[in-house]
Parts: sequence; structure tokens; C-alpha cells
Amino acid sequence: MSKTFLIAAPWSNSGKTTLTLGMSRWFYNQGYKVQTFKCGPDYIDTIHHGTASQKPAINLDTVMMPEAHVKAIFKHYTSLSDVNIVEGVMGLFDGAVKDQGSSAAIAKLLDIPVILVVNASAMAYTIAPILHGLKTFDPEVRISGVIFNFVKTASHYAFLKEACDTVGIQSLGYIPPNDEIVIPSRHLGLHIDHMFENVIEKAASHISKYISLPTLLELAKPYPRIDKKKATKKVSNKKYKIAIAKDEAFTFTYIENLKWLETIGKITFFSPIHDQELPEADIIYLAGGYPELYLEALSKNTTMINQLKEVSDNGTKIVAECGGMMYLGNVIIDEDGTEYTMTGIFPFKTSMKDKKLSLGYRKVIWNDLEIWGHEFHYSKIYEDDGIQTIANVLSARGKEVSTKIYQYKNVYASYIHLYWAALEESVDLCI
Repeated sequence: MSKTFLIAAPWSNSGKTTLTLGMSRWFYNQGYKVQTFKCGPDYIDTIHHGTASQKPAINLDTVMMPEAHVKAIFKHYTSLSDVNIVEGVMGLFDGAVKDQGSSAAIAKLLDIPVILVVNASAMAYTIAPILHGLKTFDPEVRISGVIFNFVKTASHYAFLKEACDTVGIQSLGYIPPNDEIVIPSRHLGLHIDHMFENVIEKAASHISKYISLPTLLELAKPYPRIDKKKATKKVSNKKYKIAIAKDEAFTFTYIENLKWLETIGKITFFSPIHDQELPEADIIYLAGGYPELYLEALSKNTTMINQLKEVSDNGTKIVAECGGMMYLGNVIIDEDGTEYTMTGIFPFKTSMKDKKLSLGYRKVIWNDLEIWGHEFHYSKIYEDDGIQTIANVLSARGKEVSTKIYQYKNVYASYIHLYWAALEESVDLCI
């Protein structure tokens, strides 16, 4: 049997990600097969999850995905692992509309026990009514334990434990602050670099000194495991050649999207930064990422730029999102105002100067296709007034938003990170 629990918090900045990474690595170091999940559309946390557990992390999102799809992928991955750790999103009940898509909604749908992590650095017995409210607000959400984070002393923890005893929630201990396991930030979320390994190992060591992780595992829900060798894999007769950009600049992909692409064709990865030859392909996928951090290298690789422009003119299907879309524009402008020439497939410019955050769920309606995705970027787009959007784009509340879906021949681009893994295989991948 595999064991599953969900790490949630009353509010953001409580330490969910650090705790998830440290626990994942600790269980991995003990010889467990660890599978991590992330509630919501985040594609950055999942990169770090994969580093910690040595297995790709999976998104669970009841806004972008039908509930049946969420259940199916959760059942599949939990059946192949020993320990399953789901990291929540924002506060426990924070969703796109009320609690829609929240950690609580995922916990209810999949019947996962919740372990709360609370930033208690400036709190004592007052946590009791907060815990009581979280416990009783929705009885279908099972809060099985609490971990108090950023607590320096045992005397401070004594007040917090008394609060747990009053409310009737098991306290699993406290974690003192530790500067060595602080996750640095970057403009688009959590810091991504190859030095993260050291932070994860230190987090695993630090957490295990103060929390009995075997005790926590006793509170987790058991799920049946299956033999991976006996697991059936869907085989497709479609044989598209699919080229996917993957390097330092293009990293933001949903694992299930890649799995979906594998069912319709053969995948080849390539680097717009380093490679001099574009793979032969029927479909080219340019995912999001950090192109703004590698503008000089991208701009100097004129061989790749020219080949992409040529195949776009010849009608090859190209799907680009966010960072990939920026790369298909005429110019990207960095924070200092310096312009770097890109592919020029679209005439617009994107700029990192005077950054402003745009984010939210997006429902895209194009002809008979309805598909969900998520928008999260700081860049702005210019000189696209003459380009009409080819689809209607709505927010999670059903209100029309200004985000465009751009088309040039068979090239489709947008700021939106789309989730197409829940689509039927027969659906034509057009946006």
C-alpha cells in the first residue's frame, strides 16, 4: 500500500514548499518511491518537486481539469509509488471562485488527509480559534495534523500545542527557522537553478530533526499499489513527429501534456539556445520559461531563428505559450530597455521593462473547442493592435479578458499555458 497526505496552510508564505521538498527528499533517502503532486496550475514548484523526489511531479487542478481526469491521473501515479505528497496552493480554502480549485477541494475530491503547516512565528494560543474554524468550516475536509513553522523555542511551542489539544487536532511538532533552507525568489516565482540540491538536502535534514516523519506517515491514507510491469499503456496509431523546445529558457511544461503528446506522435527535444538544427517535425511546441534571462544567446542563434521562420512560412504547425510566444515575436526588450531580435514570425514586441503581473485562469473558446489554461507573466506586449484574436478568452468567473490567441498560418501563440491533456486524443492540437 502507498501512503498519501496533503500539505496545506491557512495562508500563503507558511512554508508549504520547503516542507514538501524536505519531506520528499527525506522519504526518498529512506528508500521510498516518492510521488509528488501540486494543487493548482503552478509549473515552477513541480520542477523542484521532481528534483526532491527524483520523479516528475504532477499537477492536480479542478479548474483546468475535469474531476474525472484528476481522479484518473491521481489513481495512476499513487498506484506506482510508496509515499505520495500533495502540496497545496495558497490558503487551504483559497480558490479561483470561493474554494473552487483550492487545496480543500482537491482533498475532498480525492479523500486525502490534510497536514497543516502554520507560520506561527508571531502567534500563540490565538491559533486555537483559527484551527477550530479550519476544522469545522467543511467537515468533509479531514485535518489530521498540524506542524508549526518558524517557532524558535519549546516554550513558544507549548502554547501552540495547548491550542491543538483544545481543538482536537494532533500536533506533529514545530520547526525552528533556518536561513540555510530559505528558498530564494525570482520575478516569476521560485528560484530555479542547479544549486537547489543543497537546499533540499538541508531541508530534509532540518525537518527530520524536529518532526517524526514516520509518525506523520501513520496519519496518511493508504492506497493500493499496482505492479508497474502490469500497467497498461494506451497505444496510438497516430505518428506525428513532434519537436519540443527544452533548455534553460524553455522549461515550463505540464507532464501530462507531454504524456498526451506521446500518444499522438514521436517526441524529439531541441534547444533554441544551443542547437543549430531544427528537428524534422509536423508539430513544434515552444513552452513557456525564462527567455528573458537568455536573450543574447537566443538572439545570436540566427540559424535556429531562420529555420523556425522558414518552417512557419511553409505551414508547419507551431504551438507557443508565454515565453515561447515571446520568442516568436519580433523583439524582446529586457529590463534595461535593450532590444533583442527574435524570430519575427509575429510582428509584436514583448518587454520586461516596467513589469506588471498578469495572472489568472483562462477558458479559451475557439470554434467547437473549449480548453482551460493559466496565465502568469510580468512582461507586456506591444505593437499587436493590428492582430485579431482567433478565440474568446474568459476568466474563471466567466468575464471576457483581453488576452489574445495569435495565429499566423499554422502557428498559434498566446500568453496562456494551456492544459490539453484532458482532451480526447482525436482533438486536433491547434492552440
